[in-house]
Amino acid sequence: MTPGPHSWLPTVIERLAQVPAVVRIVVAQVQGSTPREPGAYMLVDAAGLTGTIGGGRLEWEALAAAREMLQQGNRAARLMNRVLGIDLGQCCGGVVAVWLECFPQQSLPQLQALHGRLAAGVAVLSTAVSAEGVRQTLSGDGELAPTAATLLEVPRHQATPMVVRTREGELSFFERLDEQYPAVWLYGAGHVGQALAGMLVQLPLRLLWQDSRPGQLPPGSSDYSRVLSEPELVRSVTDAAAGTYFLVMTHDHGLDYDLCRAVLLREDSAWLGLIGSQSKGARFRSRLRRDGLCAQAIERLVCPIGITGVNSKWPAAIAVAIAAQLMQLLSQPATGLLVNSAVPAAPVAPCTAGDCDNCGGHAQASKGTVVTET
Repeated sequence: MTPGPHSWLPTVIERLAQVPAVVRIVVAQVQGSTPREPGAYMLVDAAGLTGTIGGGRLEWEALAAAREMLQQGNRAARLMNRVLGIDLGQCCGGVVAVWLECFPQQSLPQLQALHGRLAAGVAVLSTAVSAEGVRQTLSGDGELAPTAATLLEVPRHQATPMVVRTREGELSFFERLDEQYPAVWLYGAGHVGQALAGMLVQLPLRLLWQDSRPGQLPPGSSDYSRVLSEPELVRSVTDAAAGTYFLVMTHDHGLDYDLCRAVLLREDSAWLGLIGSQSKGARFRSRLRRDGLCAQAIERLVCPIGITGVNSKWPAAIAVAIAAQLMQLLSQPATGLLVNSAVPAAPVAPCTAGDCDNCGGHAQASKGTVVTET
């Protein structure tokens, strides 16, 4: 399957075996029009960068801050607020808070332990920045547990990052680390299936592509595809998680029917789309009624599929229409959640001797460098 947003953790672990430090840049929260959604991230290290938070001046400034953190090489975290129009001259006009976090090689054991605990189903990570350093906890241990509970209670696509500032001035970044991208299971590797899979693998979803014909799946697709026999394909439907989106377009109408029937019997799929004409959809619905499925279940079968207005029969054109329909189904507004302070901080006056003892704003600690909002 294509990776979801929590894949930053194994990637950082892998990179730290090769470079001294890695900085993660995350869109923590947004207001108004912005280049990327909350949770979008990029990784920066001495060898280069991966991912994007939308490009433009915002990304340029974030990269400059990240490279400064790399030079210092300490365990550090900071929150950077920017008003895109006023501060950066970007036409988006929104407000973005960007979380930057530096992981030196010394943090590798802690990250590996964190990754191991996530395998047990722990879902919320809290990264707190205070005068004492950078501290990470799972599932909202301590006084901020209600914030973690909020993220666990809402649907995953609504559980965007949360930034919290306590009365004592501690800044915390909460994020759900269980998989965010919805699962899409595509059955069939014909001309349309191949064109569609090439598009879906680039979109924010987890694709599993399956076919019963050896050699039909192209080279390079092994990370998100598999070949099963026809009976195995039908049985595989029961392995999908609740809320999976199913697309059925195999080379055989009988196999298409068996797959659709298996999906509808589950009653917990997010969507079922079948490639074909209106007459094919009518025949399938009639047969499903004869097989004893209720009207409510049968209504969940969508056939034909694809947005209206695309009349071309080219496989790639059909795939575009289906991918567009799927993205319409998957699109949900994401604005990010904030507790106690979403507005950009006022300019900070230069520190004088002893200031760190009073405010801790730029204190140095053995656990990491503390940097307040800028």
